[in-house]
Amino acid sequence: MKQVMLYCRAGFEKECAGEIQDKATQLEVYGFPRMQKNSGYVLFECYQEGDAQKLIKELDFQALIFARQMFAVAAEFTELPKDDRISPILAQLSEYEDFPRCGDLRVETPDTNEAKELLKFCRKFTVPLRQALRGKGVLFAKEHPKKPVLHVCFIAPGHCFAGYSLSSNNSQFFMGIPRLKFPTDAPSRSTLKLEEAFHVFIPREEWDTRLASGMWAVDLGACPGGWTYQLVKRSMFVHAIDNGMMADSLMETGQVKHHMVDGFKFEPPRKNVTWLVCDMIEKPSRVAQLMGEWIISGWAKEAIFNLKLPMKGRYDEVLEDIENLKIFLKENHVKFRLQAKHLYHDREEITVHVQSLSNISPH
Repeated sequence: MKQVMLYCRAGFEKECAGEIQDKATQLEVYGFPRMQKNSGYVLFECYQEGDAQKLIKELDFQALIFARQMFAVAAEFTELPKDDRISPILAQLSEYEDFPRCGDLRVETPDTNEAKELLKFCRKFTVPLRQALRGKGVLFAKEHPKKPVLHVCFIAPGHCFAGYSLSSNNSQFFMGIPRLKFPTDAPSRSTLKLEEAFHVFIPREEWDTRLASGMWAVDLGACPGGWTYQLVKRSMFVHAIDNGMMADSLMETGQVKHHMVDGFKFEPPRKNVTWLVCDMIEKPSRVAQLMGEWIISGWAKEAIFNLKLPMKGRYDEVLEDIENLKIFLKENHVKFRLQAKHLYHDREEITVHVQSLSNISPH
């Protein structure tokens, strides 16, 4: 296999292409990205046969910022007949020697407005295709979460790419998008950004310990309380920092202390904060620096924050800000885990998670 498909947000194909080019080169996998603006996907063409399998195995999916999903392409079908779309897919995949037996099937489309109609077809097509693939032994008889995932991605009616991802190195979500419902009692839709960040960055089995009730959190730029809502919902206590007004519903819980001060000047009264969250509209370099200062000072153990992207040079800005933050933490002898992602609910911004792995004495 010589192609890797990556899903991304429509309009961010250039950033996704630049990133996969860089990461592939670091692994000594050479090729070039093919992309079309606003298509919602990038195809990376490897020069060497077998390099697609190498990429999806050795390139850490969690390290990709702009890709929502990544899979090796085994076949492209450009004109599937309307009366029988299954047979050509079945014939090619069952004859492919290197194609692994898969534990799950996802029939998807890139996330674009044009593809919404295709998505209806994909849902209907999934059941008969799954049955046929199981009959041929391409899929296990039952879902197997630890086995590879078979992807069939339709980019137009009758035109699809088929391939597979590794369950240990992919997005667990259909189309790479967590399906979240907006809570009607939340003060703003921005609440979904933080909820999605928890789903993407914090393993579900660790929620009880890392997102535990009774914890203290700080929300910088909190007004009107979309992110604070997620923390309060998890029975945390929150210092909400913003010169604007917070939603009355949050203040009435008794879990929120509202400080009408500058987020860059606030210092927590007690150094018992576990979570720092921040969605301030500010230069990304300033925000990244501030987050680093909190982690280095031991004022918070984990931080989730958004970096607003410029109109041009978005990928370069992201790389520079994250690299500077890593250097800042390393220079101050902080062990840490960092991940950044262009989430589904993000627009012109990316979300970053930093967890301190050092035992720092607050000062």
